[in-house]
Amino acid sequence: MKETKNTYSIEEARRYVANAEDVIKKAGYDPEIQSYTDSKYVRTAGDILWKGCLIALDTVFQVRKGKGRPSVDKYRDAVAKRDRKLLSFVNNGYDVTHLYMGYDGTTDKKICDRGFEITNVIINHCAMLLPKPVFA
Repeated sequence: MKETKNTYSIEEARRYVANAEDVIKKAGYDPEIQSYTDSKYVRTAGDILWKGCLIALDTVFQVRKGKGRPSVDKYRDAVAKRDRKLLSFVNNGYDVTHLYMGYDGTTDKKICDRGFEITNVIINHCAMLLPKPVFA
């Protein structure tokens, strides 16, 4: 079966998650305080996770059409028109991966784990929304 651009984009989003996993390992986990010790790597991992979400969302919703960079509100609007459940995950994903991890650099392991979990849910949900290929 020939891979379509959509399939490739979902796989690309999953590759971002794998890259974020490699980065967060460098953050140095301290089990005693259940926290990472270097927020620099948490920030980087959060940014990578959010970009993975955007790649998956772009695959389904083509938000990047038009002029300029799309804001998170454009993604939210596009998702809200089609799938309210996914919208909840997008809102949470934005908060956890982009804001808490990416900007704030939170070192709390539970929050970081949730960022990975939400990202995977968004990517998998987007994969399910793609039209199924028709075989000739």
